[in-house]
Amino acid sequence: MRRRELSLWLAGLGVPPGALAGLPEPLLAKNAPASIDPKGYLVSEKLDGVRALWDGQTLKFRSGRSIAAPGWFVAALPPLALDGELWMGRRSFERLSAAVRRTEPLDAEWRDVSYQVFELPQGRGPFAQRAAQIKALVAGLQGNVVRAVEQLELRDAAALRAWLKAVVAEGGEGLMLHRADAPVVQGRSDVLLKLKPTMDAEAVVLAHVPGQGRFAGQLGALEVQTPEGVRFKLGTGFSEAQRRQPPPVGSKVSYRYRDLTDAGVPRFASFLRVADEF
Repeated sequence: MRRRELSLWLAGLGVPPGALAGLPEPLLAKNAPASIDPKGYLVSEKLDGVRALWDGQTLKFRSGRSIAAPGWFVAALPPLALDGELWMGRRSFERLSAAVRRTEPLDAEWRDVSYQVFELPQGRGPFAQRAAQIKALVAGLQGNVVRAVEQLELRDAAALRAWLKAVVAEGGEGLMLHRADAPVVQGRSDVLLKLKPTMDAEAVVLAHVPGQGRFAGQLGALEVQTPEGVRFKLGTGFSEAQRRQPPPVGSKVSYRYRDLTDAGVPRFASFLRVADEF
């Protein structure tokens, strides 16, 4: 798609070409109930990558920090706001994380990275329309840096469970369900749901609980608090290095869990990663 054609395409969306500053807060997903009916949703694979926001000029982490991507990678991105995931493929998060955190990018690593787009932050109309616009935009771009996340309509809960099982069996994380009729929404909302074999959430570190026995002199557990004010101890899932140098008090961490008690405490919670590294 040539620049003039792209400008006309953007004008048709009501989006001015050029850098777009002041992007809205990105949409964040809630956990889906296991019995959810996919009717009314567009469903995609949940990519275990790094969330990246493009404002038409600068690529940033969700935290707002700039991402040091190679010039050729940035040059492949169109001049309009995009929301998506930097991705290397299934079971590649650690390698991707190392690549995108470098202050000096390595071309050899970034050649394996794609920008998987799933939203137009300043787009108009329902999500189904925006998803079609993303697909049309990507089809007109050169190269394979920018890709549209595949969005599917599934006929019923059985089809949803079958796809979830297939994705997880092949090393995927789970599925995302986005209301097809939803406008652009900011913050955590039930218009976007994540469906996984185990659920995940984030909490703030309140304190370090000293370890005992084989963990003496190291971290035993993190005392954390959820956004709902629930406090609990997170004691599994840490590497030896993380027990020696645990996430600092005040940082945000992600954890997996199976379900909630009546008091809202996560059952079988396990540390996943530091959530605000990005």
